[in-house]
Amino acid sequence: MEKKFNNNEVIESSKVLDIVANYKDKSNKDLEIAMEFINVEFEKTKDNLLKLTDHLDKLEVTYNTLLKEYKSRNVR
Repeated sequence: MEKKFNNNEVIESSKVLDIVANYKDKSNKDLEIAMEFINVEFEKTKDNLLKLTDHLDKLEVTYNTLLKEYKSRNVR
């Protein structure tokens, strides 16, 4: 997978994996590349989790509302 960063540099995830696996032997520039890549992924993942959490909460509220109505109709 490739990603484009602010400076339009294209970074492949395999390069980042190599940097992470061999970070002791990599240059500071390589470490910066990997950290930027990871930071972008972290922020995207965090944003997605927040959106999914909100969606899940809304589903739960909707389900509970429907369940309450359903139960009220089936009183015996």
